[in-house]
Order: sequence, then C-alpha cells, then structure tokens
Amino acid sequence: MSRKAIVLGVGPGLGMSVAHRFGREGYDVVLVSRSGARHARYLASLAEAGVRARAFALDVRDGEQLLSTLDEVGPVDFVYYGPGATYLDALPPEITSTTSGEVRAAMDWLYPAVDVVQHVLPGVVERGGGLLFAGGLSAVLPMPVLGALALSSAALRNYAVTLNAALADKGVYAGTLTIGGVVERGDIHELVKSKPEQFGNLAGHTLNPDEVAETAWQMFVKRDRAEEVFSVL
Repeated sequence: MSRKAIVLGVGPGLGMSVAHRFGREGYDVVLVSRSGARHARYLASLAEAGVRARAFALDVRDGEQLLSTLDEVGPVDFVYYGPGATYLDALPPEITSTTSGEVRAAMDWLYPAVDVVQHVLPGVVERGGGLLFAGGLSAVLPMPVLGALALSSAALRNYAVTLNAALADKGVYAGTLTIGGVVERGDIHELVKSKPEQFGNLAGHTLNPDEVAETAWQMFVKRDRAEEVFSVL
C-alpha cells in the first residue's frame, strides 16, 4: 500500500511546497482547500514532478463535509494542517478590544484540527505516521495587534506539542511550524507585495516555502523536536 499525505489548507506557497516535498519521497498527495479554482494547476505541477495527487474543495469548518472527505480519502500516513483566517484586510480588533465572540470565531480554525486528528489517528498510529500543524508567531511572541488570532494560534501550538508528548511512545510524530514572516509565493505574499505603501518593504521579511517544507520533512523523519520557529520579523 502506497504512503499517503494529506495537505489541508493548500495554497501556492507553503502548502504546495509540503506537497512536493512529501511527493518527492514517494507519497501520494491529497490536496484540500476552500476553493478548487487552482487545483488543476496544482495537480499539473505535481504530475510533472511524478507525484500522484487528488484534490478536494471544501471549507474545513464544515464538519460534515470534512469528515466525509476524509472517509473518501481513506487511511493516511501524514497530515499537514495549515488552513486559517489569513486576511490582512480584515484583521480582528487588537487584544484589549477582543470580545469573547471574536475568540470563538478565531477558534473555528482549531476545532477542525481536532476533528481531523480524531478521525485519522487510528490509521496514523497503525502506519507510524505523523501530524504537522502550521501556525503564527503570535503563538509564542506577544503580538497584540492580532487580537483573537493570537489566542487561536497559541491553542493550536499547544495542541500540537501536547499531541507529540502523548503519541511519541506510540510511534507517531506530531509537531508544529511556527511561522513569523511572509511566505514567498503565497497569497499573503502577493497581497503585501502589491501594496508597499501600506505594508512597507518586504526585504528581509520573507520565508522560502521550499526551505520550510524541507525542515518539515526533517522534523517528521528525525522526530527530534516538536516545534520549529521561523522568524524574520
């Protein structure tokens, strides 16, 4: 049976770099994103690299659709969870103005991660696979301007590292990529680059998604740490 990796929240930056990195190791890849508009391009890129892949369009916050898709995908060896509310033009109020309602909305990106883990974990344990999550630097560094998103980032990070502690003796890896910078080729990178008058000069503040994906692979293979922080801010 071939090994299989699912990339939840795939985009042209880090998600696709993770897909290519695991595909290069012989994994079949499943791509999931909110829109299927770019899936043909993603699948063509992977096929050109010799990677077998499928794609599904769904919002991970739709629990019923999420679980039915996971059923269709079947057992997986590796899960990358990287979706999130990453809209720079619609940031929540900063932390001193954050309401409980805004926190609940931000946490809507955490709950699907828990649902995914509960659904795939038996197969991942059987295969000795792994779970990797991506979150923001506000999980480890106070960033008041991000408001409720800082709380959900911290919760996702804690979930990942606590899973690592719980699963290590079962032969399963869990970890988190804590991203502090603008990931090149990603949608946010394109937005920020297009508005220098609003966001300033990006020089020195970007991350190469291929390098991050390489680190993700090494974390999964070596299983010597539960977290890697990438900060160019």
